[in-house]
Amino acid sequence: MWTGVGGSWVPSVARAEEDHDLVGREREARELRELLTAHRMVSVTGRAGVGKSRLARAVTTATADGPWRRIVRVRGTDGGTCPPGALAASVVRTLTGPGAASDGADPDVVGAVRALRDTRILLFLDDADPVRAECTGLAQRLLMAVPDLRILVTSHRPLGLGHEQVLRLRGLALEEPAGGDGAAPAVELFLARARTRAFAPRGAELRAVREVCRLLEGHPRAIERAAGQLADRPVAQVASLLARRQDRLARARYRLCAAELRTVWARASAFAGSFAESAAVFVCAGDTVAEHRVPGALARLAALGVLEPVGDRSGPRRPRYRMARAAREFGAERLRESGEFPVTAERRVAHGRRVAAVAEHLWSAGGQRQAVHLVLDERDELTDTVRCALARPEHAQAALKMVVDLWFWWAVYDRAEEGLGYLLRLLPHCAPDGPSVVRAQWLAAWLAAHHDPRTARALLDRAWPAAVLAGDDAVIGRIAHVQGVLALAQGDAREAAEHFRFAADTVPDHAPAGPSPAVSRAVLALAQAGFDPDAARHSARRALTHPGIRDDAWAALLARCARAVVDHRCGHRGPALRRARRALEAVEGQLPTPYGRATLARLVADIESGAPAEPRRPAPPRPRTDVRLPDHAASASRH
Repeated sequence: MWTGVGGSWVPSVARAEEDHDLVGREREARELRELLTAHRMVSVTGRAGVGKSRLARAVTTATADGPWRRIVRVRGTDGGTCPPGALAASVVRTLTGPGAASDGADPDVVGAVRALRDTRILLFLDDADPVRAECTGLAQRLLMAVPDLRILVTSHRPLGLGHEQVLRLRGLALEEPAGGDGAAPAVELFLARARTRAFAPRGAELRAVREVCRLLEGHPRAIERAAGQLADRPVAQVASLLARRQDRLARARYRLCAAELRTVWARASAFAGSFAESAAVFVCAGDTVAEHRVPGALARLAALGVLEPVGDRSGPRRPRYRMARAAREFGAERLRESGEFPVTAERRVAHGRRVAAVAEHLWSAGGQRQAVHLVLDERDELTDTVRCALARPEHAQAALKMVVDLWFWWAVYDRAEEGLGYLLRLLPHCAPDGPSVVRAQWLAAWLAAHHDPRTARALLDRAWPAAVLAGDDAVIGRIAHVQGVLALAQGDAREAAEHFRFAADTVPDHAPAGPSPAVSRAVLALAQAGFDPDAARHSARRALTHPGIRDDAWAALLARCARAVVDHRCGHRGPALRRARRALEAVEGQLPTPYGRATLARLVADIESGAPAEPRRPAPPRPRTDVRLPDHAASASRH
């Protein structure tokens, strides 16, 4: 390992904080391992002190069975400036020895890697911010020149390379795990760092620990420093000092603001996560604040430290901001005192509806990549808006429409449990008629089909007559698609095929707010593969030639998956392997993994290992116990 110090690169030891065990990052560690195994370029990004280096180091140290034979770690520091070529020189030194390159030379890092006997290397560029430009160019050259090389980078923001996979680290979660089994990750970290002081809090002390973690927003380095204060003062005093300090800081900044800035501050406190400048204009403008004044007010609040600019601000995208928890809570108090909270909350819901509607339109119109990026940008705000609407029945209908418009996010990108929970909680607060409720019922049934068929059937029983009375062919066909999923889960492929065929023939082309007919045709082929390979091949071919398939990347993925599965079932392993690999290569690398990719990956592994082409039995349904079935759906299940 080599570290930049004062412009030169010398060997160094790891920072003391890296010697601690990794706490509260099990999910992120698992996700990073999967990304490193499946992709050649991965970046871990986040604020300073959030634990990027610690996570990356822990994962690379523990992952002994990765597709690499050697890990080369190079780390920079924030102090000093590094001369051109310093990063490449340190990589060469680490690979070949300290005397292989001098600081003044122009190191041939590509040649140094190629000269190795085994180029299956994971190059870990830790803390790349001081040498960001050189790191970007070096990574691009190495990835193009050395096919077996993989690169892991930690930095405040992504490098911006085309095949770069990004894992964004946030603060540790403040909520306890489902079922109340164990402490929240942030609390767990605090206790782990305070354990050497025989600290075992209960009752009021434990509540004080939770308050400390909440005030620090789950930031790992800040939590560790707060735990270090227990040697001098009790935890309740630590929490009190943090609360007073943040409150005094917020009040001091508030006094520095003019009336217009105070208004924008208070209204912007409605946003839970990061928000775009355009969203702030929509929510914060009105009365004494003109729309064109909001961007300038945001910039001034950022200069005062009330807002923190987030994201990569070097590109053409407009700024995004995030408000610290203390500033947000202080602003929310001012918002309630002014009597503007209800209006601001209503505007926030309206903004969420607008974002979800735009995302759904992009998905249906062929802009699926843009739709998912929009949801990723606005995810925190959208989900928090839905959670707030659950406590305000007057916003339930709007929130339900928002969740329905985001159908592709729940169904395609493995968020079924989350989306289903929102739908089942919102439906009882909405009138039982209306197109949004009917669409919500079939969507909830689709999301529940694999895990809770009882709930799915009850919801379909409610949605079917309403869809027939309304003459909504799109919903009728999609209900049939869900019935096919239920039949397939029971092992009845022939009945499932009939439902999928009806769905493919009934849903109109380019119908919004749900899967296209090509999706039903592709799943039809998968169902037919087990009992009628010729019909399955015909269905897969029809799915691939369906109108609009070029603009429907997900339908194309499922259709290619179906064609590859059918080829494998018919004994055509070579064509099946080529089709499956091409389909995997077409998956957008910077987006979450879509439904269908795992099937393709298993198929490739089966073909390469020579496994027989046997149909996989679906996993047994797992009933949900954390949500309540809507009353009208429950009553429908009894008829």
